[in-house]
Amino acid sequence: MRKIIHFFDKLEDRVRAQLAHSPVLYSLIGGVGIVLFWKGTWETAELAPWLYGPASIVVGVLIMLLTGLLVSFFIGDSIIISGFKREKKLVERSEQEIIKAGQITTDQILKKLDHLEQDIHELKKDSQAQP
Repeated sequence: MRKIIHFFDKLEDRVRAQLAHSPVLYSLIGGVGIVLFWKGTWETAELAPWLYGPASIVVGVLIMLLTGLLVSFFIGDSIIISGFKREKKLVERSEQEIIKAGQITTDQILKKLDHLEQDIHELKKDSQAQP
């Protein structure tokens, strides 16, 4: 079983690497795969006579609750996190607030890069000083 999983993992890596060079083809193939998956799911659910109407909704909600997908799929993580941080919704923010938040992030990244650059220079000096 482990060999089969390893084979498909490596195959996926190779296919993704090839398709990454053609994003339009990649999206078309991915779209067909998604539609066929849902088509198969729908047709399989039709085989169970009790999976119609409200029963289908209840089973679906239970599956999504058990797997933790209900909230993240329908609401999204970013909305939940922004609620915890008491941030305004993106639509309520002014252009200046959005630019300022992006600038702060950029400044933090630049500071970290400067720090890493200094560390690299120090390591080079140390390695050159040692015989």
